[in-house]
Amino acid sequence: MGIFDKLFGGSSEPKEEKTLPWQVLSEVSQLDTIAEKSNSKTQLIFKHSTRCGISSMVMKQFVSAYDLETNADLYYLDLLNYRDVSSEVGYTFQVMHQSPQLLVIKNGVVVAHASHGAVNDVDLGQFV
Repeated sequence: MGIFDKLFGGSSEPKEEKTLPWQVLSEVSQLDTIAEKSNSKTQLIFKHSTRCGISSMVMKQFVSAYDLETNADLYYLDLLNYRDVSSEVGYTFQVMHQSPQLLVIKNGVVVAHASHGAVNDVDLGQFV
């Protein structure tokens, strides 16, 4: 281990990457299912722009902090590839589009939402 590794915490060992139980949100028809399922289990939608550095940073922080024991369904929306779905999310759940954005859905309505750095401030524990 070199002096810079010691100073900056570098390691030659590969870090194990955390994998979340994402479900890809790619069809407008899934929104009805999400709303229906939210009557019995909290639904989370993470809207992500794959070309935005801020969105990538927020997503990494979200993944790192996400508790795998959270009793919720977790959807990932690549809004660049599924712009029509992203637009419909706003109409269906009455939330202005932002990116990155997290929506927490219970009983068919958004009970919390946040964008940019505030995504990681949402206390998911109070909604599940």
